[in-house]
Amino acid sequence: MNAFVRRFLSVVIVFSLVAVSLPAIVLAQGGDEEVRMGDWESPTPENLPDEIPIGVLFGLSGGVAVYGEVQQRAVQLAVDEINESGYLGDSVLVPFFEDSGGSGEQAIAAMTKVIEEDEVVAVIGPTLSSSAFSADPIAQENGIPVLGVSNTANGITDMGEFVFRDSLPEAAVIPGTIAQAAEILGLERVGVLYGNDDDFTYSGYEVFVEALEDNEIEITTEETFARGDVDFNAQLTNIIATEPDAIVVSALAQEGVPIIVQARQLGFTGPIIGGNGFNSPAIVAQAGDAANGVIVGAAWNIANQNPLSAAFIEAFEEAYDAQPDQFAAQAYTGTWLIATAIRRADSADPADIRDALAEIEDFPTPLGSFSFDEDRNPVHEPVAQIIVDGVYEILSEETAAAAYGEE
Repeated sequence: MNAFVRRFLSVVIVFSLVAVSLPAIVLAQGGDEEVRMGDWESPTPENLPDEIPIGVLFGLSGGVAVYGEVQQRAVQLAVDEINESGYLGDSVLVPFFEDSGGSGEQAIAAMTKVIEEDEVVAVIGPTLSSSAFSADPIAQENGIPVLGVSNTANGITDMGEFVFRDSLPEAAVIPGTIAQAAEILGLERVGVLYGNDDDFTYSGYEVFVEALEDNEIEITTEETFARGDVDFNAQLTNIIATEPDAIVVSALAQEGVPIIVQARQLGFTGPIIGGNGFNSPAIVAQAGDAANGVIVGAAWNIANQNPLSAAFIEAFEEAYDAQPDQFAAQAYTGTWLIATAIRRADSADPADIRDALAEIEDFPTPLGSFSFDEDRNPVHEPVAQIIVDGVYEILSEETAAAAYGEE
């Protein structure tokens, strides 16, 4: 029996994209005050073209679709709200959706298409960090601002001044998650399993190792896998044999689900701590009861009491009859960030949009008060979560105890 269990025993949804009918302006009740999404205090733009093309590149096929399809819906929701509210005056955003898939080649083709053929003035996406490392240099070379809304690997914005992200990097999320998990769960020894052939999973592994060292948590052993693997029994058997208090995993959902399920089948009952790839309803839907007790840091949680978050959740549920996840919240926010840069710049020139985007500071969003730092990385508060009975709850002593059956 591992240390965590001893302690507590003793004391995707996939839908087709649909058209959305929305009120003219998104409103949320904040006490007695109505809260509107967007910077309505800035002047209404008067110099924009009738239509403003933006590229939207998400993984819509293969295993990455568990993230990309919900991102696409969130962008469409935001675009409809922006256009119907008159946020850009008489102008409207025209999104060009492309499937960036899960490969660098497909992401490059999608980025090239929206820039050269569709002549977009900004790009949202692609879904994966590995795809961003392949495709974003094309946007940089062409002077087109690109906003990653799910790219968390180290070094994303190092590609150039036109590269932004609103997705908290793993380095901004994992350390706090490990520190909180260590305090609540009394972690002393963990085994580590990570994908060594993907930019995101390897970057997450590096951040995990540093966070574990900072919290003086011993790594009992390290095991690796490759994207597309389906059998992890050998690696998990080796890890479990070291009797760790928890298993730390840096993986995407496609590999994460069988890792979780197989770890439970092999008798591991303790915490499984994942990186950002575990922030998908697919983890719960596909892993079922095995996901109970999985811990993951996040940029957003559906229990967030932020009025704009509540309004976003309500609008998303009304439009798609499904609850949004973190990836939806980030994609939705990213679309409003692009629109706000266009509104403030009163220009559809990509360089002007880039400059206005970089100046966004203390902007109210579903993610909380949002700013870009000097390196075009996001600044807002992360949250640590634990899956309890199929729901991502805020990590606390109470929710950890509930996940492991303590009354």
